[in-house]
Amino acid sequence: MNELDPRTPVLVGVGQVADPLDSPNYRRLSAVGLAAEAARIAIEDAGIDPSAIDTVAGVRQFEISVPGAKAPLGKSDNYPRSVAKRIGADPKRAVLEVAGGQSPQHLITEFARVIANGEADTVLIFGSEAISTTRALAGRDDVPNFEEQIGGQLEDRGFGLEGLTSATQVEHGLTDAPSQYALLENARRGRERKNRDAYSAEIGDLFAPFTAVASNNPYAAARTQRDAGELMSVTEQNRMIADPYPRFVVARDQVNQGAAVVLTSVEAARAAGIPDDRWVFLHGYADLREKNLLDRPDLSTSPAAVRAARSALERGGITLDDVATFDLYSCFSIAVFNVCDGLGLSPTDPRGLTLTGGLPFFGGAGNNYSMHAIAETVSALRRSPGAFGLVGANGGVLSKYSAALYSTTPASWTTWDDAEAQAELDSVPSPEVAECAEGPGTIETYTVKFDRSGTPLGVIIGRLASGQRFLGTVPEGDSATLRLLAEGDPFGATVSVTSLDGHTYASIDNSPTEAQR
Repeated sequence: MNELDPRTPVLVGVGQVADPLDSPNYRRLSAVGLAAEAARIAIEDAGIDPSAIDTVAGVRQFEISVPGAKAPLGKSDNYPRSVAKRIGADPKRAVLEVAGGQSPQHLITEFARVIANGEADTVLIFGSEAISTTRALAGRDDVPNFEEQIGGQLEDRGFGLEGLTSATQVEHGLTDAPSQYALLENARRGRERKNRDAYSAEIGDLFAPFTAVASNNPYAAARTQRDAGELMSVTEQNRMIADPYPRFVVARDQVNQGAAVVLTSVEAARAAGIPDDRWVFLHGYADLREKNLLDRPDLSTSPAAVRAARSALERGGITLDDVATFDLYSCFSIAVFNVCDGLGLSPTDPRGLTLTGGLPFFGGAGNNYSMHAIAETVSALRRSPGAFGLVGANGGVLSKYSAALYSTTPASWTTWDDAEAQAELDSVPSPEVAECAEGPGTIETYTVKFDRSGTPLGVIIGRLASGQRFLGTVPEGDSATLRLLAEGDPFGATVSVTSLDGHTYASIDNSPTEAQR
């Protein structure tokens, strides 16, 4: 350890907290309260004094992640500094990151670099969500007041939503996560040429082991172990959200959770007396971005996520076989399948693909899920010195991916630049998108989404004869097309496409193809 550059960044503390509604010790903690509690645990784990923290960085809650969003119980005007004040810290710098599930890993990578450059010594990074409390208490007479006016310096980076949706998607009601991911999932089913039942079973087989992990995690929101059949069987309790996703396999956002990590330089860790067997090093990392949804050449895959994970391994100087633990972002099964497909990793690898239990079961703690994954990874690696753990953090709709490789094995810091890899990804030609599509087309992918009353809406992405891509919905009352989407294998089926007042509709042709029969 003595030969390490004193500026080498190390993770020295982690903390997690949960405040479930059904707990006898339920405390009605705010997002600030949850993050502060997790931060205290992380600081205690590191064994540092809060006064040593010179930088704090916060992950956005969902209620401050989009313009015009409401905070029914109130919110802080400076979330990072509210948390800092509660733990007795007065940092020089406070940062509020952009939205997206990549945020926790991206912040750790960024501030590891900041530490290596001598621009900070001790950094506290945290995030939290009190969604369950907000939903349960909003509108009641005895609600807590989460409003805080703290003021002070804040580097607010904005929402970071550019490129995550389009006017065409908004016009066609394609803004929710389940239906967008379902389009990608069904595109993969088409690529794999699997029938509906076989693919449903594959999703169930992927996620059943996740439920086992969640059932033993004290911070998990849903601690019920389920088998593959139960996960994928549509029932009143497990209603269909967007084909092929019933509720049980959709990221669970009703959580009260917080997590935090402490980063220092080797020099600061030694000065604080932190034992070196508590240090965890960042061996490899990458941050890459995918093309916008409708601009992707192949909707069944996200090359950016695969490239990021592979780069983290290569930069760490190891192979997939050398990894002891994984936590792959699992908001929906396609996010896991995509990385597994690209790396040649079996979805049922006996090492397991999650340490938390995954977003549908542990809980999708807003943008902060992967902070919990990193905390679990650090704890696991401390128990197995020298082992390696891979974390994959996803934002948007397979839009932004941050991956990192961790180990207690000492590693010198290297600053890597992802610009060349990003340029290669961006250079792949995109299909032209027809804003007002007309004429015959073929189905590329699809989903049927359902509102809470069970009313279906068919959504189709396809190609016109010109090669242009279109996004359309099934006309109201078109039961034949809905039936094809809900029960058949519509890939490549012919549809008649027409646009009216900026909205595109797609309906099966009067001359059914073999796929439609």
